[in-house]
Amino acid sequence: MSKIRLVVISLGIAMILPFVPALQAQAPAAPIPLQILTAKKVFISNAGAGPDRVFNQFYMAIKNWGRYELVNAPGDADLVFEISLDPGCSTKEWFCSTPTQYHFKLLLLDPKTHIVLQRVEESIAPFMRDKTGDNNAGNAIDKLLEDLKALTAQPAATPK
Repeated sequence: MSKIRLVVISLGIAMILPFVPALQAQAPAAPIPLQILTAKKVFISNAGAGPDRVFNQFYMAIKNWGRYELVNAPGDADLVFEISLDPGCSTKEWFCSTPTQYHFKLLLLDPKTHIVLQRVEESIAPFMRDKTGDNNAGNAIDKLLEDLKALTAQPAATPK
């Protein structure tokens, strides 16, 4: 095999490697803040989650889950959930299929310090019609709740 061919193959592999998660070394996961795992009372903040029906769907999903007591003021909460609808790429993606793809961003905040303790995101599948967009947004909210349930189900890590 010629040196040029070997260089071309090596460069091709090097360009593909970042996009193949199975080939990347997995970094150890950072511990989940204890406050997220022990919170009992939550205030849900609508930081621009799109139409009211989307915020209401998220609010009702959290309420029906039964994990948290929902409170009417951030000062009464152990944790604040701030949900918003953002255009562009989510931080979960290596690249965007389209720069106008929307995603829901859920920030878990300390109500006293306003520090972001965790960020959870789900992209909304692209759509052409409003009805499809509503369905896709609903699916993204469902996934966001699944992500939140998985996050809060993790055991508390003890700091070293």
